[in-house]
Amino acid sequence: METSFLKPGCTSGQISVLQLTDTHLFAEENGVLLGVKTAESFKAVLETIINQGMPFDFVLMTGDISQDYSAESYQRFAHMISLLGVPVYFVPGNHDDGPLMYRLFNRFGVHTERHLICGNWQFVFLNSEVYAVPHGWVQREEMQFLQQCCEQNPHLHTVVCVHHLPILVGSRWLDTQTMHNQDEFNAFVARLNNVKLVLSGHVHQEYDKYHGRIRYISSPSTSIQFEPLSHNFSLDLQGPGWRYLTLNIDGTIQTEVCRLPKGRFIPDTGVGGY
Repeated sequence: METSFLKPGCTSGQISVLQLTDTHLFAEENGVLLGVKTAESFKAVLETIINQGMPFDFVLMTGDISQDYSAESYQRFAHMISLLGVPVYFVPGNHDDGPLMYRLFNRFGVHTERHLICGNWQFVFLNSEVYAVPHGWVQREEMQFLQQCCEQNPHLHTVVCVHHLPILVGSRWLDTQTMHNQDEFNAFVARLNNVKLVLSGHVHQEYDKYHGRIRYISSPSTSIQFEPLSHNFSLDLQGPGWRYLTLNIDGTIQTEVCRLPKGRFIPDTGVGGY
């Protein structure tokens, strides 16, 4: 098991994390997803993050970096994210080419380790990608990897990072594209006593609830947003977003979502799907 080690920037041991998700970049710089130029929206997000001056020790990118599975989109992401000047870790999404990402990203400066220890927290990066289909599935080998990390480090609070949020969000069309073995996954995770958080992307909206003792969080996309609780496919007009998380030494978590101003990147709401 290849593990990455980082020291928290705060002397108290508190960890600050930036979550980005669902950039949906293309090989072409001007690639458009449902009316939004995704490289432009991602650039605007990064510029705002830099201008905010909020501290973070590293970036967690929770999937769908690409929209077209291209090597060029991953190179574009790595070049753009390097402006933040901190380590970057990722999980593949359903629009990604996972094997290609793991082959390329080391050369581009993005970490490919699937296990990170920082202070008294560990982060385990799982693959829920089912190639070229929207829904997800976490294989038993992935869950066994998580169990191994937890059993070898019982003293560490654990964050599970996986693209597909393993929870229904009350949106009929979107809930057909969830993690299809979510019941198995959630039951498995619930048996691991040191898991505190499951952090996901995919749903292009905010979600933050406890299920049992484990907190499940998803975050807005840096590109398009999905309308919460929509019966059919529907886009939200809220701006692209990102999330900050503060992980404390006692296992508690604080978090906040930030967004670009509404109206800066307007999607094409007349489209019936993507």
